[in-house]
Amino acid sequence: MPASLPVAAASAASNLRATGVEDVFYPCSDGRPMADNTWQAQAIIQAASDLAVALPEPFVAADILVYPERGNPRNCTAPDVLVAFGVGRHHRMHYRVWTEGKPPDWVLEVASPSTALADLDEKRRKYAAMGVPEYWLFDPRGTIFGRHGRPQLQGLKLVDGDYRPLAAGLMDGGMVRSEVLRLGLRAENELIRFRNLATGEDVLHRDETEAERAREAALRKTAEARAEREAARAEREAARARREAAARSAAEARVAELEAGRRR
Repeated sequence: MPASLPVAAASAASNLRATGVEDVFYPCSDGRPMADNTWQAQAIIQAASDLAVALPEPFVAADILVYPERGNPRNCTAPDVLVAFGVGRHHRMHYRVWTEGKPPDWVLEVASPSTALADLDEKRRKYAAMGVPEYWLFDPRGTIFGRHGRPQLQGLKLVDGDYRPLAAGLMDGGMVRSEVLRLGLRAENELIRFRNLATGEDVLHRDETEAERAREAALRKTAEARAEREAARAEREAARARREAAARSAAEARVAELEAGRRR
């Protein structure tokens, strides 16, 4: 009979310690969907996309398995979004803490009815044990965390092995400052809005960016059409000026001819 998963994991870990050679398979999927509903999926995808734009240097990923313990593939979790500084921005099958040399710096869990309790308890303990400096929780519709006395968006900072709210960082417009990301965050229309604190400008969502590009293209097209009309009008005016100059020259020549005739 094949060994059970706990026995197999223990055997693999023992083999790793004995030989120094890792012979353990770390799955790249836990078989669970990224989201339970479209609100959750949209919030996850949008947050990861916005962070990838706002933070061009760190590794940003959505729904990737994180393994904190070498030799134990059963010990894993999949943050909805994670950010890790200084580990290189390249593709990965999963995030292994001992390979990267550090845990993620920032994680986000987006709540659904089936995950809210785990987000508040189990995952909180896992991320604290892993040493993740900031843990953020977001309820897209604001209907889940309220039942547990929690705000729609909350940032937690790791202090002495446990998470404390980042309430001291409140800013204008209900934004909370992330000390790790150095960005402001607030809940807005079932999504998270990020703000670049250096410029004071909000990070545009992808659809807003595309709309802005479309507006800019329309403005360029309008400006080009206006420039073409102005150039055509200038050419017409120049042609009219040439005709008037030619008419004046002809009139002056006729006057000179008549004057010469009178003198003769």
